[in-house]
Amino acid sequence: MRICVLGGDGYCGWATSLYLSKKGHQVSIVDNFSRRQWDYELGVQTLTPIQPLADRLRVWQERTGEQIQLFTGDVTDYDFLSSVLAEVRPDAIVHFAEQRSAPYSMIDRKHAVFTQVNNVVGTLNLLFAIRQWAPDCHLVKLGTMGEYGTPNIDIEEGYIRIEHNGRSDVLPYPKQPGSFYHLSKVHDSHNIMFTCKIWGMRATDLNQGVVYGTMTNETMLDEALINRFDYDDVFGTVLNRFCAQVAAGHPLTVYGRGGQTRGFLDIRDTVRCIELACMNPAKPGECRVFNQFTEQFSVLELAQMVKAGARKLGLTVHIDHLPAPRVEAEEHYYNAKHSRLLDLGLRPNYLSDSLLDSLINIAIKYRDRIDPALFVPQVKWRDSENVRTRTPPAAGASFPASAAAAIAGD
Repeated sequence: MRICVLGGDGYCGWATSLYLSKKGHQVSIVDNFSRRQWDYELGVQTLTPIQPLADRLRVWQERTGEQIQLFTGDVTDYDFLSSVLAEVRPDAIVHFAEQRSAPYSMIDRKHAVFTQVNNVVGTLNLLFAIRQWAPDCHLVKLGTMGEYGTPNIDIEEGYIRIEHNGRSDVLPYPKQPGSFYHLSKVHDSHNIMFTCKIWGMRATDLNQGVVYGTMTNETMLDEALINRFDYDDVFGTVLNRFCAQVAAGHPLTVYGRGGQTRGFLDIRDTVRCIELACMNPAKPGECRVFNQFTEQFSVLELAQMVKAGARKLGLTVHIDHLPAPRVEAEEHYYNAKHSRLLDLGLRPNYLSDSLLDSLINIAIKYRDRIDPALFVPQVKWRDSENVRTRTPPAAGASFPASAAAAIAGD
C-alpha cells in the first residue's frame, strides 16, 4: 500500500513509519519538525539522543534497503498538504501530526489557541485534501482515550445505544475532555464523523491510551534509529517520569492520591494497531472508533510496579505524593471496552514483560542526560499564566532556516 504518515518524525509516527516500511509498504513521511521545536521552546530534551531526520532515514535505508520519502511542511498549510496528496495518491493516511500534550495546551491562552488551531485546522485541511485528491483513501486518525474523560459508566468504543422516552438510537459516546488539547481531539472526531457522513469518506478513529516503550524490532537495528523517551513535566508520560526518577535516585512523584486510572499500551502494539487498521479499512461513509489500549492502571499502581522493578535491579526507591496540578478526579470508576482491535488479530505485549528492558534499563543507560528539575510540575490547570510560559510558534510557522537545516540534517 501507499501509506502517508503525517507527523512521522514524532514518537508514534517514527516507530509506525519504520514498521510499515519494513512490512513492504511504500511509506511517505510528512513533518515540519514541530516536536523538536517544542523541546527547544521549553528548554528540555528527550532522554534518548535523537538524530536529525535525514540521518535517521539514511541509516534506515542502509540497514534495510527500504526508502522512506520525506515531505517537509505543515499540515495547516493547505497548498502544501494538497500537493503531497496529489503526488502520493495514498491508499491510507496515518495522522499523527498534532500537538499532543495536555499540559502544553494549558500553559496559557497562547498555547491553548495554538493547540486548537494547529490540530483542528490541520485535520480540516487533511479532510478537504483527501476529498480532492484521494477520495477513496482510508484515514487512520490518532484520537485519545482522554476524549471520554472518566464517566461513572462503562466506556464503549466510540458509540453508545441510548434509550430515551421509549425510543432508542446509537449515538457518539458523550465526551468529557480534560484539557484544551483533549478538546481539540473531540473537535477532530466530530469533523471526521461529519465528512464521512456527507462525503462518503472512510475513517478509523483510534482512541489511544498512554503509550510506553522505546524499542521495536525496527528501532533496535541501529542506535541512530532510537525512539524518543520523554520524561519532562509537559510532554513526558507518568511512566517515563517514574523510570527516569529511578535512574536518578529520585522519589517517584505521584500526583494526589494516585487513583487516576488510564489505559496503556506498548509502542509495539501501537504500530501493530495501525497496521491492522490500514489492512482492514473502514467502508465508504463509515467512521469507526477503536479504543486502542491493552491494559489499564492507576498512577499509584504504576508507581508500585516501577518500585518493584527497581528492586529487581537492587535499587531502592520511595514514593512521594504531590498536590495534583490538574483538575481531575483522583479516585474514580474506569472501565473502557477495547475488543475491536483484539478481534482483528492484535496480540498484546504487556507492561510486566517490558518494564525493565524497554523502560528502566533505558533510563539507566542514558541517566547522564536526566535533568531532575523537569520532574516538578510547573503547569497548573487553574492558572491562566504558568511558570513555564513561552510563546508558541504560530500555526503553520516554520523554523528559522538555520534551525531547520540542523534538524533536517541538511
